[in-house]
Amino acid sequence: MLSKVSESKMHAVRWILVIGWLILIISLFYDPISHILTDPTNLLSPLRDSHECIPVQGDRCIFEKAYPIGTRIFWGMVLPSLVFIVFVFGHETWRRICPLYFLSQIPRALGLKPRLNIENNQWLVKNHFYLQFFILFLGLSSRILFINSTRLILGLFLVATILSAITVVFLYGGRSWCHYVCPFGAVQTVFTGPRGLLGSSAHQAPPKSITQSMCRTVDKTTGEEKSACVGCKSSCIDIDSEKSYWSDLQKPGRKFLQYGYLGLAIGYFLYYRLYAGNFRYYWSGVWAYDNSLSALWKPGFYVNNQSIAIPKIAAVPLTLGFSILISYQICHKLEKIYRGYLKHKYPEMSSQQVLHRTFTIITFLAFNAFFVYGGRPEILRLPIVLQLLFNALIVLVSTIWLVRNWKRSAEQYQKESLTHSFRRQLQKLPLDIEQFLNGRSLDKLKADELFVLAEVLPQFSERGRHYVYKWMLEEALAEKCTCPENSFEYLMPIRQKLGLPDEEHYQILSTISSESPEIIYPQQQEKTKKTQTLPTLKNHQKSSSGSAETQIRRKKR
Repeated sequence: MLSKVSESKMHAVRWILVIGWLILIISLFYDPISHILTDPTNLLSPLRDSHECIPVQGDRCIFEKAYPIGTRIFWGMVLPSLVFIVFVFGHETWRRICPLYFLSQIPRALGLKPRLNIENNQWLVKNHFYLQFFILFLGLSSRILFINSTRLILGLFLVATILSAITVVFLYGGRSWCHYVCPFGAVQTVFTGPRGLLGSSAHQAPPKSITQSMCRTVDKTTGEEKSACVGCKSSCIDIDSEKSYWSDLQKPGRKFLQYGYLGLAIGYFLYYRLYAGNFRYYWSGVWAYDNSLSALWKPGFYVNNQSIAIPKIAAVPLTLGFSILISYQICHKLEKIYRGYLKHKYPEMSSQQVLHRTFTIITFLAFNAFFVYGGRPEILRLPIVLQLLFNALIVLVSTIWLVRNWKRSAEQYQKESLTHSFRRQLQKLPLDIEQFLNGRSLDKLKADELFVLAEVLPQFSERGRHYVYKWMLEEALAEKCTCPENSFEYLMPIRQKLGLPDEEHYQILSTISSESPEIIYPQQQEKTKKTQTLPTLKNHQKSSSGSAETQIRRKKR
């Protein structure tokens, strides 16, 4: 939604958010003021608590008291807002304003080049979903055990997170932290799906556009924005989120992340009930000042008015881990049942499409499950009318998102991504096609209409169809929408519509290879350029030594 807002404006927004976040972190170490807002005797404050006793494990009461609100703001207001922003406005909005991303780019701002190539760390590239989910699991476990009510530990946790992000980017550059390590990146993957509710469609943008949350900078001479992408991730979510979605759909850990997150969300909320013996402990928000450190080795479960002698430090990861495994098994089983049903009723539906629909349902459930508890202690302080309106808003946006993404498919995405290229190639033909469109222009035709039009093209000359396909293939390779190895499958729909045999694809690819080798072999061309830019003195020395060797050989002869 904010992909077209200028980088200078977004830079200012990031500065504001960074300053606000740093103030919040500082308040976790020293805050002599905000406890006034939570003082039970301060009747003018909307942040004061209005309860007398919250029972915990039957025999212990937590009474209302004044306390600093740093942890409450972070857990109860900031994080739920982030999830809502990602789901509704798309990942691109959050990625452009994220203060952690902004701070992680300090090495680049200092002119420091990455020390390592992320492609050399193939384990991280292939298994980052597992790593991100594991960090998320540790984070939520630590939140319940140590961080919820201990401002100092939360402050240290946030500082450590900032330093970790800076270190990862210092080593690998780009947005390597966001793509491969950040636990909230895993949450974004779950809640974004193929596209956010109000997210933009990068694949339908004109060629060479700066799309979505692509890394960008401002040219100091012209004042225009330009791409600052360093290629730290193929199928980058910041360039085209839907392309990234389809390419990562069957990547290792992707299914475990989707199914496991639902269990993690449910298990996190459920544990408060298993620990305190009631949900009032969570709804009231007293966990924000209940001394959780003193309870680490005390009973971690209280079920049926009976304490269970498993210490809390073990009970928390056991509960979350068990919830994750149960959720994964149930979702995996339901996926198989749903897959069997669709194969029987819609045999033409691909396995990828079945997985997408299953993921879409899980995202819908996870979003609604999250807001059962996410920010709920703050929401319950609102008038009942506003609470009902908020609940209705959550159901409404999640339902619209579900309907909007339910019928999406990789084939539809690919078809739409080819429309701009196809439209431009049609306009190059020496034929007035618009005379057959009843007054409409090619620019107004949708993807499906353009592909219907393609079925008419076989009636034109073979040469015209050949040139249309060649132009499209050349443009797709130049724009790195595909690579030579995958171009056959990538352009199969348009090739079939044009009525071209599969063999002609390879003939055209060979022609492009001879006419424009820099498109087919970009890496070799870069090496050639580097070789050609070596100092001429070195070349002269080589040529001189070569000629000298030749003269010596001639003399010997």
